[in-house]
Amino acid sequence: MATTLSPNTIETVKATVPALEAHGLKITRRMYDRLFRDDEIRALFNQSHHGETGSQPKALAGAVLAYARNIETLGALGPAVERIAQKHVALQILPEHYPYVGEALLGAIGDVLGDAATDEVMTAWEEAYWALADILMAREKTLYDRTAAAPGGWTGWRDFVVADRKTESDVITSFLLRPADDKPVVPHRPGQYLTFLIERPGEVPQRRNYSISAAPNGESYRISVKREPGGVASGWLHDSAVPGTILKVAPPAGEFVLPDQPSRPVVLLSGGVGLTPMVAMFESLATRPTAATIHYIHGTLDGSAHAMSDHVRKLAERTGANVNVFYEHPKPQDQGYDAVGRIPLDWLVENTPTGEADYFICGPTAFLRTFVTGLEHAGVARDRIHYEYFGPADDLMAA
Repeated sequence: MATTLSPNTIETVKATVPALEAHGLKITRRMYDRLFRDDEIRALFNQSHHGETGSQPKALAGAVLAYARNIETLGALGPAVERIAQKHVALQILPEHYPYVGEALLGAIGDVLGDAATDEVMTAWEEAYWALADILMAREKTLYDRTAAAPGGWTGWRDFVVADRKTESDVITSFLLRPADDKPVVPHRPGQYLTFLIERPGEVPQRRNYSISAAPNGESYRISVKREPGGVASGWLHDSAVPGTILKVAPPAGEFVLPDQPSRPVVLLSGGVGLTPMVAMFESLATRPTAATIHYIHGTLDGSAHAMSDHVRKLAERTGANVNVFYEHPKPQDQGYDAVGRIPLDWLVENTPTGEADYFICGPTAFLRTFVTGLEHAGVARDRIHYEYFGPADDLMAA
């Protein structure tokens, strides 16, 4: 990731780090206040990630701070830039959207820092913003073009028909999606997600990401959605998306993916609905030759919340995988589990090949913090720990 910033800009941006440490969250909240004055721009964002309790302003504050701290060594931000670019492509963020964000961010810096936001500071941050924007736009163009050129690929929103739906648990339902034009679909990489534009009469359109929960086949996709308490999009899907319903879908995106040919043992570790990309990975491993040892480890509340249990056991029979399921509070009638309680970190370290395995982890934020940090402390190399967050990552672009 290369860009050129003037020495004065670099020094000026670095000098704002203490102010960002003290006021970063206030700046990003103010930025979104400004940005969301435009209804069309507001519709690009998942509103559940915003507001006083939302995680996106905090994540962006961390990103801006990390950018300022690494302004001389932007290569350190490469993985985070890739994640942001993938999210932008999923949400169909385009070059014409960047001026809105830049204006809102610079305006927020001026509002919050007041007299400290001198002309020199504002000029430096404008140059720094557009340098990063150029990097992101270039990467996003590559991703858009690659997907559009692939067999079955497309750009923008494509109509898909709900071909079938299946109740997987009391809270999770799967939806089988086929393209309305009956043409092929670009094969996703196991672990990727789709973005949906959900339009309801009289309501602001909603954009949501849902992991693909099936191996690629070039003909269809499957998503498995948890009904979230108060969830506008998930509730609508559960209540209204029946066979024949048309959904607008963007192409697969995401950098949390299974290698094409795993050369090391694979540990699939999930909590709750975090199993959805793991099932896609597990199915894919079951449909192609691999010498990799597979460990599938899942934790959930109880049998009523456990999705795809029988399917996973059948995949294990086909692959010889080691499966361990933990129920936090099992009910007397529950049978599809191996242990009681949450997955213990010590148990994971003792029962999986930490010295050689690749770990793929998906689940709630607390779940990820426990295992990503815990595995690092247990000596697992950082480049063998792969994870996907629900919603914005708290440490997005962290130094």
